[in-house]
Amino acid sequence: MNSPQAGPNSRRAFDRACRLMPGGVNSPARAFGAVGGSPLFIERAEGPYLFDIDGRRYLDYIVSWGPMILGHAHPEVIAAITEAAARGTSFGAPTERESELAERIVAAVPSIDKVRLVNSGTEATMSAIRVARGFTGRDKIIKFAGNYHGHVDALLVSAGSAAATLGVPDSPGVTAGAGGDTIVLPFNDAAALAATFEKFPGQIAAIILEPVVGNMGCVPPVPGFLEAARELTAADGAVLIFDEVMTGFRLAYGGAQERFGITPDMTTLGKVVGGGMPLGAYGGREEIMNCVLPAGKVFQAGTLSGNPVAVAAGNATLRLLEQDPPYAELERLGKRLADGLAEAASAAGLPHQVQQIGSMLTLFFNPHPVHDWGGASKSDSGRFGRFFWGMIERGIYLPCSQYEALFFSRTHTEAMIDETIAAAKEVCAAL
Repeated sequence: MNSPQAGPNSRRAFDRACRLMPGGVNSPARAFGAVGGSPLFIERAEGPYLFDIDGRRYLDYIVSWGPMILGHAHPEVIAAITEAAARGTSFGAPTERESELAERIVAAVPSIDKVRLVNSGTEATMSAIRVARGFTGRDKIIKFAGNYHGHVDALLVSAGSAAATLGVPDSPGVTAGAGGDTIVLPFNDAAALAATFEKFPGQIAAIILEPVVGNMGCVPPVPGFLEAARELTAADGAVLIFDEVMTGFRLAYGGAQERFGITPDMTTLGKVVGGGMPLGAYGGREEIMNCVLPAGKVFQAGTLSGNPVAVAAGNATLRLLEQDPPYAELERLGKRLADGLAEAASAAGLPHQVQQIGSMLTLFFNPHPVHDWGGASKSDSGRFGRFFWGMIERGIYLPCSQYEALFFSRTHTEAMIDETIAAAKEVCAAL
């Protein structure tokens, strides 16, 4: 296979950015470090397409890492943003439209009686952990290897074995103390979870997990795992937190908890809930949320929380999703894409797994089903890098890592899915 690369304008733009920003980017996932080469610089987006500064068009399968479920630059969302911005971009005071968005969230998400708006998924998970600790009066947190909950110090930890271990900081600058109360377990391992509650009875404040993982590739829960998390936390008095930053309003209008019928105590949201603007949220049972200042004593604040422009985008997006739900069609197209990618890899004799739920999907170059980080990490990331650039060459923009789920929008058509499968067949054959 040839060695395709970013166009000359993108390469010049990246050189400039590298002189100004660490690694030339404002978030590491954009740097193409996992696939080699330099990133494409985007000029604009519309519907299912991205357009780079070299004049190339791409069918987009990251959709801003999930938020753009309605497609890029949806006219009604853009109109709502424009109208809100014309009235002022920030007030530092309450607005009625914050309550409108809160009402939509409370009505949609089974676990949420009350909600607090913030500015990002990271803020949401950081705040939820603090509230869970304040509510329970306990310190320890359980998370799962391969689950990403934003760049929160206490959650940037990993573990190297299937046994429950106290976390070791995963990033310089994160102190041992910050991760010292974080226990890391393998995802989908109900037995390890039960053993941890036996080892630390009455000491665990919360479990936080992605009900469908998207940050080691698309990894759904195995039967019984979410049920075990619910039963163990309820019995021990710990708080069960679903991080639905990715899955909220994407896998169903009420998120993964609606889809699986498991109601946590707290939920964190981001991405779709902000309609492409910087907005996150966390919420839960009334007695838990009443611990938050000024109703309670757990501190959390933000000058731009409930920003009127972001709230306008969120309200418009959720209204459109509620009025005309896309989920059945997204599921149908997701299965069509998954089957097509599997067929492409099989025809080329490439060991693989395709894991899909709704409009989230990953083609793993891995001979075994992926249930946890240990399994995901055995994937052939070098082969994925070659696959990625082959797809770029054919106008298909995939996540630039083997360990990120792809997403698509309601503006992706069956013909576009088939175009993607045809490109994948060519690339896999060349691999």
